[in-house]
Amino acid sequence: MGDCRPLGFLLGLPFALVALLLSLVGAVLWIIGTIFSCLCPCCVCCAGLVNFAVDLIKLPFKILKWFTDHIPC
Repeated sequence: MGDCRPLGFLLGLPFALVALLLSLVGAVLWIIGTIFSCLCPCCVCCAGLVNFAVDLIKLPFKILKWFTDHIPC
């Protein structure tokens, strides 16, 4: 099977589903932060908000990758 680790994927799936909900929140924050940064480009906190939102959007993939890397076959 090569590098396939189904046990790590199955154990990480519930956590990835929770992270998927957080990524939806991140998508909303990203839209709001983008709108505010277009309205006021001098606002530095909007850039931090957008970066945080992008991290939340990537969270489900990071969690599944972490579980598959740390759980042996």
